Amino acid sequence: MPREQQQREEAPPGYVPPMSPEEVAAVEALLCYEFKDKSLVGLALTHGSFYLPYRSGDATYERLEYLGDAVLTCLVSREVFLTYRDLPPGPLTRLRAANVDKEKLARIAVDHGIHRFLRHKAPKLEEQIADFVKELCQYEYHSNGLLDAPKVLSDIVESLIGAIYLDSKYNQELVWQVFRKLANPLISLETLGKHPVSELLEFGQKTGRIVDISKDGWVKDTKVDVFVDGVLVASATYAQKKEIASNRAAKAALDKLKEKSGQSDVLSAPGEAPEPLDELGRAGALELQ
Repeated sequence: MPREQQQREEAPPGYVPPMSPEEVAAVEALLCYEFKDKSLVGLALTHGSFYLPYRSGDATYERLEYLGDAVLTCLVSREVFLTYRDLPPGPLTRLRAANVDKEKLARIAVDHGIHRFLRHKAPKLEEQIADFVKELCQYEYHSNGLLDAPKVLSDIVESLIGAIYLDSKYNQELVWQVFRKLANPLISLETLGKHPVSELLEFGQKTGRIVDISKDGWVKDTKVDVFVDGVLVASATYAQKKEIASNRAAKAALDKLKEKSGQSDVLSAPGEAPEPLDELGRAGALELQ
């Protein structure tokens, strides 16, 4: 009988066994950090569902996640501020957000195999993580809103950062050293992309075209349509989140417009007359799943 199962059967209801020393050592090796308080490793990787069918109480990663989120926001803010000394607050904010958002942190969890140590009993979580891992390779740095990263993956990275911060007696420099290795390469000004919806709306403003992202079909068939000057250019469906479907539809529309114009950038110069889209027609709309 596995040790964890035996511990459960011998323990009172609601008891959750600690991570094994071997698992703790493996996580420490991934982080390149040795914990003084080993119990923090298991705590940082324990999802509330791991206690089912009993109530979890406070022994989950949530408090450490809260701490790690705040620490990362501070440290990454400092990094981009010092790296780009002449950059105004707007681009600095976008750089910081890209390096601490859900997808970036979830990538860290997957790239370093941290997700393999997540303790949970959520039935659909493994499938969601597997889908994310499969799609992740399509994007070198960031999908810019095209992927739906499972929040639990970013949560455990934040909770581990919080655990290191706590364990190191609030040593920010040590925490930064750990995170900097995990996050390499950080998203830079050169690799920072745009969310497709923002790029498409910017295209409409610069070319004088009317862009309409219609979500009327969402309730019936989880579909989002993109019209440019009244012409259906692209559609996308995504059952889980309307925002992902909107981004995917916008990306499909941008790709269609680029293909039609034969240009690498659909954004025309200011004052340039918009190219007519009538010949696309409704039959020319691009469908994405």
